[in-house]
Amino acid sequence: MADRGCPLEAVPLPAEVREGLAELELELSEGDITQKGYEKKRAKLLARYVPLLQGVDPSLQAENRIPAPTQTAAAVSKQRKPRPPSSRDERFRSDVHTEAVQAALARYKERKVPMPSRRRSALTHSSVETYTPPADVPSAPPDVTTGLLELSGRERPQLASVRGVARGCSGSVLETAGGVPVSSRVSSKIQQLLNTLKRPKRPPLKEFFVDDLEELLEVQQPDPNQPKPEGSQMVVLKGEPLAVGVPWPPSLLAVLQRWGTTQPKAPCLTALDTAGKAVYTLTYGKLWSRSLKLAYTLLNKLTSKNEPLLKPGDRVALVFPNSDPVMFMVAFYGCLLAELVPVPIEVPLTRKDAGSQQVGFLLGSCGVTLALTTDACQKGLPKAQTGEVATFKGWPPLSWLVIDGKHLTKPPKDWQPQTQDARAGTAYIEYKTSKEGSTVGVTVTHACLLAHCQALTQACGYSEAETLTNVLDFKRDAGLWHGVLTSVLNRMHVVSIPYALMKVNPLSWIQKVCSYKARAALVKSRDMHWSLLAQRGQRDVSLSSLRMLIVADGANPWSISSCDAFLNVFQSRGLRPEVICPCASSPEALTVAIRRPPELGGPPPRKAVLSMNGLSFGVIRVDTEEKLSVLTVQDVGQALPGADVCVVKVEGTPYLCKTDEVGEICVSSSATGTAYYGLLGITKSVFETIPVTAGGVPVSDRPFTRTGLLGFIGPDNLVFVVGKLDGLMVVGIRRHNADDIVATALAVEPMKFVYRGRIAVFSVTVLHDDRIILVAEQRPDASEEDSFQWMSRVLQAIDSIHQVGVYCLALVPANTLPKAPLGGIHISETKQRFLEGLLHPCNVLMCPHTCVTNLPRPRQKQPEVGPASMIVGNLVAGKRIAQASGRELAHLEDSDQARKFLFLPDVLQWRAHTTPDHPLFLLLNAKGTVVSTATCVQLHKRAERVAAALTEKARLNTGDHVALVYPPGVDLIAAFYGCLYCGCVPVTVRPPHPQNLATTLPTVKMIVEVSKSACVLTTQAIMRLLKSKDAAAAVDVRTWPTILDTDDIPKKKVTSVFRPPSPDVLAYLDFSVSTTGILAGVKMSHAATSALCRSIKLQCELYPSRQIAICLDPYCGLGFALWCLCSVYSGHQSVLVPPLELESNVSLWLSAVSQYKARVTFCSYSVMEMCTKGLGAQTGILRTKGVNLSCVRTCMVVAEERPRIALTQSFSKLFKDLGLPARAVSTTFGCRVNVAICLQPNRLGKLAEQGTAGPDPTTVYVDMRALRHDRVRLVERGSPHSLPLTESGKILPGVKVIIAHTETKGPLGDSHLGEIWVSSPHNATGYYTVYGEEALHADHFSARLSFGDTQTVWARTGYLGFLRRTELTDASGERHDALYVVGALDETLELRGMRYHPIDIETSVVRAHRSIAECAVFTWTNLLVVVVELDGLEQDALDLVALVTNVVLEEHHLVVGVVVLVDPGVIPINSRGEKQRMHLRDGFLADQLDPIYVAYNM
Repeated sequence: MADRGCPLEAVPLPAEVREGLAELELELSEGDITQKGYEKKRAKLLARYVPLLQGVDPSLQAENRIPAPTQTAAAVSKQRKPRPPSSRDERFRSDVHTEAVQAALARYKERKVPMPSRRRSALTHSSVETYTPPADVPSAPPDVTTGLLELSGRERPQLASVRGVARGCSGSVLETAGGVPVSSRVSSKIQQLLNTLKRPKRPPLKEFFVDDLEELLEVQQPDPNQPKPEGSQMVVLKGEPLAVGVPWPPSLLAVLQRWGTTQPKAPCLTALDTAGKAVYTLTYGKLWSRSLKLAYTLLNKLTSKNEPLLKPGDRVALVFPNSDPVMFMVAFYGCLLAELVPVPIEVPLTRKDAGSQQVGFLLGSCGVTLALTTDACQKGLPKAQTGEVATFKGWPPLSWLVIDGKHLTKPPKDWQPQTQDARAGTAYIEYKTSKEGSTVGVTVTHACLLAHCQALTQACGYSEAETLTNVLDFKRDAGLWHGVLTSVLNRMHVVSIPYALMKVNPLSWIQKVCSYKARAALVKSRDMHWSLLAQRGQRDVSLSSLRMLIVADGANPWSISSCDAFLNVFQSRGLRPEVICPCASSPEALTVAIRRPPELGGPPPRKAVLSMNGLSFGVIRVDTEEKLSVLTVQDVGQALPGADVCVVKVEGTPYLCKTDEVGEICVSSSATGTAYYGLLGITKSVFETIPVTAGGVPVSDRPFTRTGLLGFIGPDNLVFVVGKLDGLMVVGIRRHNADDIVATALAVEPMKFVYRGRIAVFSVTVLHDDRIILVAEQRPDASEEDSFQWMSRVLQAIDSIHQVGVYCLALVPANTLPKAPLGGIHISETKQRFLEGLLHPCNVLMCPHTCVTNLPRPRQKQPEVGPASMIVGNLVAGKRIAQASGRELAHLEDSDQARKFLFLPDVLQWRAHTTPDHPLFLLLNAKGTVVSTATCVQLHKRAERVAAALTEKARLNTGDHVALVYPPGVDLIAAFYGCLYCGCVPVTVRPPHPQNLATTLPTVKMIVEVSKSACVLTTQAIMRLLKSKDAAAAVDVRTWPTILDTDDIPKKKVTSVFRPPSPDVLAYLDFSVSTTGILAGVKMSHAATSALCRSIKLQCELYPSRQIAICLDPYCGLGFALWCLCSVYSGHQSVLVPPLELESNVSLWLSAVSQYKARVTFCSYSVMEMCTKGLGAQTGILRTKGVNLSCVRTCMVVAEERPRIALTQSFSKLFKDLGLPARAVSTTFGCRVNVAICLQPNRLGKLAEQGTAGPDPTTVYVDMRALRHDRVRLVERGSPHSLPLTESGKILPGVKVIIAHTETKGPLGDSHLGEIWVSSPHNATGYYTVYGEEALHADHFSARLSFGDTQTVWARTGYLGFLRRTELTDASGERHDALYVVGALDETLELRGMRYHPIDIETSVVRAHRSIAECAVFTWTNLLVVVVELDGLEQDALDLVALVTNVVLEEHHLVVGVVVLVDPGVIPINSRGEKQRMHLRDGFLADQLDPIYVAYNM
């Protein structure tokens, strides 16, 4: 290291120039002058000295061994500039840094970053002026959510029910490729975001092969060109020996006794009030007598159950405010005299102070039962109701002892404590908070305490009766070591300056140095900095008495600039340059090194300008080329007397570092801490390290203590510190220091944005790597746009200077970050709040795209294996082809009844004739009252009337299509059979919502038009609505076909009921909008309709004597079949509960099930969710009302999706109290091509004995990562990445299922993921029309396998799933084949070459924070967009941005592109409870969601 010398010291500037510069700095920092004006005036002041600074005498260069002269001239001149102060709380920039930052930012001028958008009302301080209005879009974007908020419950708005419908957006609206209108504001932001992502800033890392079974994370490969240490191995640095021949006392207490008895009048400690007046001076006599009193009281006057409360060696907490050093000192020495161990801690101000819980953990682990405090302090502590001091969170029960004089007892004359030797036992415990926030106690023995005081005395040249001013906290660290302990050893007088006084008068310490003619002063960088800002009018202060100005945090990267600036200003007031003595310390090793004045034998001070890039690889390079990314550090002097110092590698075996390598500084001496109290394991690794040479030979027989400081040994055996282990963040393979990043952020115009310079930097682990988080307090007057500009500039500066990306930058309102005792930021608590989502930022910027470089490699699609090879492979592996079927249906032609039941109109007539008064339907309203019923004959007669009206009034012909627009009820069923009676084809349509015509009516109109309906049948009320003025605003009402209302049609019989010429004639059309926004109508023939009813009848064993309860929408799919078809076919009675009624009475469905003792009931997921959420706390009330669900054998959830296990399980658990059998809840599965593929009836008792029972549904756990690669890998429950899947029910009679490859269409083996294909007599016969995506495959209904059984015609369901043969047997004695549905192919997201199911990402996101009510994801131009519903306060919304990004990254290895935070109820959900993600996507792009906040992750 010696060869890499350090640049020269500054050319001294005349005092008046220095003062002028300081004044200028102050004007700039207080905003009295612009940056431009400042630069002009500064250049003028320095003009005469600039040539001087640049032309350095070559002989000097040789003397100082500076490397290449040409390259260093600039570095040297940069060094020379006086470092400016600025009014920041704790950190200060050097000019080098500011210039570097300005240069870095200049490079980025052209890069635009998309600014997040927020709702205008979201936060009070985001003013309307700062809001960016959308370009080219009317100032109030069309809002389809208004008018919807009155809708309660889960029936959510459909933003536009079908894709491709114009959404009434006026103004110029962009269209995406898919024809989706896009607000130019959203799209331009996303375009900006894409532009930032398109430009790779650095070459991407070499991506690395992924084994097909595992997604291996990218491991960053070392760069062959990275700097490596080249020096020789360092040798252990030995400090000078402790002075021999000096009569050191046997112990500190012996010294106290000596001064207390021989020099009782000598001043020991002066305490000041907040006005700077001396309120009390403690003399050595008083300190001795009061400490004795306290020791006697502690040992003899405190008892519990007649036993002394304390015995020697017990730990005692000292709780004293920073304004009362006198009482603290008495308490400390009193404990030492009583042979008790003092544990000084901060005063807890509230019950939930930052870090207070951890302090409680420390007190508990130390076994503390007693706390000493003062009267005033105890009065200020929070109290419980009893008047006692409150118990703080996490604290052990404590007794509080007030130690003011009147509470103490004078000891008898003959009582003498033992003071004569430094015992081996523990003297005191000093607390230390680690990076993670845990608090540990470092034990210091009596011998170490004495040795440390002796070493400091020798290093600082303390002499008897000197005066020391102390600004530091006297309870720990240098403030305790110099101001309470070493001072007593040397009978010094300490003037203690409280923090509160410094806040009022930052010059107070300098005034006290001046008035007390203090020889030494103990300060931190911020104290020097604050005094610079306050010194303008003070001409009369003088610092000439000082021989040592000890800078306790001299190891921080920003301390060098405050030392330089302070010297610049105060050199003219008598401050000599050699007086400034930075020191380095750590809680474990106490004082590590301290710079000494020349008269004490210290070498001249040094500075090093080091390459930041080199440091990130742990290598020291004096910077020559880069100029921008440098760190200037000053030495912290030499090792303490009697200490050995070495530098070892940070990780692994403690090998000695090379001379040009950064490592952890270790100290071996008799003056260090000895252990972490009660923690033997980590004590060994920290306090008993044995450094070894490269050959593995120990360097010493004495153990070394690790200091937690990173640094190196420079020329003249000076110690240099470049960072702390606690602030170390290892990103990839490079190491960065939190303090350096803070310094860079502060160099970006902090005065305008950052409140009092309060910035916290820490790292969190996301996806196996450290990610850098920067949190700053925003000034109250900063506008949102300005803050965002500042954030993006900080990112660019850090990227340029440190070559590292910031993962998340958050701004919080001023004064909201948790504070440490002396006003700094409590880092670990801030980190904890960030991770728990409790930080409540007002602005957030995330950059996962640039930071996360260790994602697995995108999956490369392998050339597919042919279908024939697939079959052969399965045969070789002994796997069967995945094929399964329900029970065989007997041939229909065999019996008369089957022939009779071939056409549903015939069945209804037959029932009306044979059992006319048998009730078929009961309709309930919200109160549970029966509002309408229908027996067989009533239904038949009503159907006849409808048929007559259609033929006579509407003059329809056979085969015409009729739209039935009815609310759920018996009218709908009668109209349906009326259509069949006259040979018309019915189409059921959900009526429009009267409060929300604008979005629901276009769908009705579209279905009517697309289905080519010649007539609309409806009620009078709906007819009026369809022709109303409001309707005319939404659609063209003139183009409706004939509208007939069936409320008052005359009683007429039809001459004859139409009988279709063949069973393959079209019976009805089933229209529905899929979750992907496609409107599709399928054709159901009479044969398929009766086959469907027959399958359901056989599976559920439905007979005329049965009652079933149905809570489903009757407009499409299985809901329609159960509501309109099955009762007529099987003759059972259906209790109809319209789901809409549950919004006003949640318990309606369950009460109906209980009242009618329904054995079988059907519902949808949305109904189940309403019951779970709405009745969770009301099961007791329901029980008292007599609701009893023990009658239920089967409760089936009708769905077209993967079974929602969590919901069904919580429903079962919740209603177990009402008698719901544990096995009752099961699921069904159907889709467009076949509405009922699986149903799982649960059979108990006699039915099970008859042999028709199926086994219970089985659940398997699959690996979610394998699923992304389209593979099924079964894992154990609870294993990482496991996803539970439950089978979707038992396959219906007559249904055959096979799993086919999505691309080759070949059959797949057991437990292989593929598309589910189905063959059954009740398959739909084809699409009538597909609106929104005409190119939908024609082979959906007529697919054939490409290999194997190529004859069977299958329908493709469009769902991914797999079949698995289980160990269970079904009724026929065969092994049971379970069908598992994974998800719809249309819904899957293709990202990074893998297939993701939105529900998996959404489940992870909902788990991320308790205020996330619901979530939906979709992609837009390859960006993943996550929409989150916030169930909480708007001002807490931004907490979710980072949590959502983290969880998706961790669990799915995906980078979220946009996070959209919206109100509850914005995500549209259809009547089956499925999310309409495509409507949401269209609404987002059309800027119709009115989001609370949109964060564009960069």
